Parts: sequence; C-alpha cells; structure tokens
Amino acid sequence: MDRAFARRTVLKGGLAAGLGLTLPVRALAQDALATGASASPLTPYERRVLDVAAAQVQRVGDKVWRSDLVGIADFAQPSWKPRLHFANLEAGTVRSFLLAHGKGSDPQHSGWLQSFSKVPGSEATSRGAYLTCEWYKGKYGTSIRLVGLDSDNSTALERAIVMHPAWYVDQAMIEKWGKLGRSEGCFAMSNESFNEALWHLSGGRLLFSDRIGEA
Repeated sequence: MDRAFARRTVLKGGLAAGLGLTLPVRALAQDALATGASASPLTPYERRVLDVAAAQVQRVGDKVWRSDLVGIADFAQPSWKPRLHFANLEAGTVRSFLLAHGKGSDPQHSGWLQSFSKVPGSEATSRGAYLTCEWYKGKYGTSIRLVGLDSDNSTALERAIVMHPAWYVDQAMIEKWGKLGRSEGCFAMSNESFNEALWHLSGGRLLFSDRIGEA
C-alpha cells in the first residue's frame, strides 16, 4: 500500500471519528494549573510538564482528537528515571513511567539519549508530536500505532514507530545494569505499565517527544 495514502487514510478516518472530542485548549491549561494547585502540590518540573503539554495541544490543534491527557516523553532524563509523563490537563496531575529510547540514539548504551533521528534504519528515537491511533497485535504483543505530526518524525509510519511493552523496560534491569535496554526507535514501556497507555493515552491523543529539562 502507498505509505502516503495510508497516512492520509489514518488521519482522515480518525479525524472523522474524533471530531468534536477536542476540548478548548486555553481552558484546559488554566484548569490544569488551578486544579493541580488545589489537589496536591506539584513540583516545578511537573508544572513544566503540564505547561509543555498544554502548549503542544494548542500547537497541533485539531490534528489530535482528544486533549484531556497528553504523553510527554522527556529525553533530557536518563533511562533509569521515569520519563514518560501522563499530563492530565483536566485534573492538573502528572503520572510518570519508565521509557526506553532507540539504539541509534544511544549507540554506546550509556542510558542517555544522545541524538534524535527520523531516518529509516537508524533505530533512533524521533522528536516531535505524535497522534496515538488504534491498537494492533505486533512483535511485542498489543501495541499502539503512532502517526508523526511534525517534520522531525514524519517517517513514523514508514519506520513502524509505535508504543509497545518490552521485557527490557523493568526496574530489575535498572537494579542489575543501572539503565534500561534500548528499542529499535519505538516508545517502549514496561509490561506492567503499558496498560496505562492502552487505556489512557491511545485513541487520538497526543504524545510529544523532546528534551524538556531537568527534573
């Protein structure tokens, strides 16, 4: 199948299904900060995660179908720290999970992402905004398809960059090796945490990948 056609089909079909589900972004951002302040104290870093999430939702606009929760992958953090953040813009809360990066982004396996790439065959992580799509059964079991929305990750479908569970994303790996294993460029979570992505991040929400800053 022509990949450009496949990408257009995924986007058009999802937009039709998700029309009207995106909430007003300005209201979400204001509510997130207000709710976060009243519910439980947020760290400065968590507030920055919520700010980034709200800004990215506003930037991509109607390219995503749901704006209640945003995934923020902060590759300024090493792999032994939880760096995939679920920023709930309605509740003003942040939950964090372990996340692997691609082999091509860390050739020496230091545990730190060194670079981003969208080049096919690079096995690297790409930066940018992604639309989370449907579930499917793949090499690692149930996975979530991703569509790259930026020029920096426009080859996501071509490269089969997805979210999936992986055995090498586990606290035991950190205890033994001091870091997680690496993916082939995909966003790999632990088997225990991946259901959180299936239920709360899939289905037309935003996943944003970049270097956010110090925790």
